[in-house]
Amino acid sequence: MAKIKISSKKVARKAKPASKAVKISKGLSTYPRQSLEKALRIPKAILEQNAGKETSETEAAKYLGITNIKGPFMVEIASTVKYGLIERPTTGQLKPSDLAKKILRPQSTDDEIQGLREAILKAPIISDVYKHYRGENLPDRNFFENALTDTFNIPTEKLSEFIEIFIDSLNTAKLIEDVGEKQRVIDISSEANSPIFDTTGDLKKLSRAAAISSDDTCFVMMPFAAPLGDYYSKIFEPAITKAGLKPMRADDDIFGTGKIIDQIWSGINSAKVLIAELTSRNPNVYYELGLAHALRKPVVLVCSNEQDVPFDLKHIRVIYYEMHDPFWGQKLIDKVAENILSAISNPKETILFD
Repeated sequence: MAKIKISSKKVARKAKPASKAVKISKGLSTYPRQSLEKALRIPKAILEQNAGKETSETEAAKYLGITNIKGPFMVEIASTVKYGLIERPTTGQLKPSDLAKKILRPQSTDDEIQGLREAILKAPIISDVYKHYRGENLPDRNFFENALTDTFNIPTEKLSEFIEIFIDSLNTAKLIEDVGEKQRVIDISSEANSPIFDTTGDLKKLSRAAAISSDDTCFVMMPFAAPLGDYYSKIFEPAITKAGLKPMRADDDIFGTGKIIDQIWSGINSAKVLIAELTSRNPNVYYELGLAHALRKPVVLVCSNEQDVPFDLKHIRVIYYEMHDPFWGQKLIDKVAENILSAISNPKETILFD
């Protein structure tokens, strides 16, 4: 696994540069500046050389053969704290947390991997980005960077550092896998014995940002025939309702007198956001999706396999679900609800072209 290398000239006192420096500093201090693997060095050293007892920063540095506790070592301590691996009983003192012991001194076969994943979920920004993309392929580099800057406030000059730390840490926790030429973030939100997810709290935050009204609708573009057609009542209706919108589908809600295409056009045009189930490459779904994109409507894409997603849509966010996963239904409901609200707040991630 790749190791992260840790990488100020006086600035004249001018108001604008000073303001910019403060903003950048704030961004830099938010996420761990070390990978999860490297953040385990300090608690591991204290466990091995001081039986896990409270120790000073100076002694902890000596355990690692470090003589200067300033600069990079303090960055490493700060990162370790952000993953929840070190406690600070008093100023200048360090002690491995119970989470670090769970990872480094596992008492059962699942302790280590569960602990690593819990550390990911504790880490500021890394946790947010993981939750945002869980169950999806990571976007192409330029789109990923845009999202990190616009949605998560990562400073432009730190994008490469963050992406390296993020992917390296998810690899350590086995939360990312290669799927063809893409990297897919693994969704553990509903799995037994997985770290607790605060999906309700996340959904409330997204709902506030999306500013949903009681009349807003979500139009679902999907095949009508079973088994995919059954997902409307089992998956999409609950997800849309959970997000606070009214679900709508052509055959159930607007199929009546008049031309069906007129009703579909009206449903798409009036919808706040849409969902497209791409599994099986249904031509009607792609026709309706084309109308939605022509209207520049935000669309949540959903598919059970990569092969059914056309090349020109793969740079847009797609939720992938695996029906062999015993928790797939609840995971998909939760994820679709979140992506509906996210699509309303950040339509650039879901619209085909600018």
